Amino acid sequence: MLMPKRVKRRKQFRGSMAGKTLRGNTISSGEYGLIAMEPCWIKSNQIEAARVAMTRYIKRGGKVWIKIFPDKPVTAKPAETRMGSGKGALEYWVAVVKPGRVLFEISGVDDTTAREALRLAMHKLPCKCKIASKADLEGGE
Repeated sequence: MLMPKRVKRRKQFRGSMAGKTLRGNTISSGEYGLIAMEPCWIKSNQIEAARVAMTRYIKRGGKVWIKIFPDKPVTAKPAETRMGSGKGALEYWVAVVKPGRVLFEISGVDDTTAREALRLAMHKLPCKCKIASKADLEGGE
C-alpha cells in the first residue's frame, strides 16, 4: 500500500476540503482519466483496489497512472476508550481529494476498454467520479 517514506510530523490536523482543486485537474499523461466530482478522503487501500481492478481488466495492454498519493495520516483511538489522554495512534493514510481532481489516467488501450476499466475502478472509490477523455477536457478551450 502507498504511504510516505518519512514525514515531518507524525500526526496531522483534519484540515479542510472546501473548494475545487487548483492543481491536478488536467489529463497530462494518459488519454482517459477518472475525475472526482465531490470532496473525499481516499484511503491507500482503496487506491490500490482501484489500481488492481483496472490492471486486471486491461490484462497486459496499456498503461495506468495513479495521480494521487496518500500523504495524510489519520489517527483513531481504540474502541471503548474514555475521552482525553491525547490523540490516538496512526491508523491509515489518505489522499485528500477535491472536486475536479484527476485520480487515475489510462492510455494504450481502445476507447471501450479504457472506459470499462475506469468504471470498474470508480466502484472501488468512496466518491462520485466521472470518466473523461483528454479531448473532452481540452474541448472547452
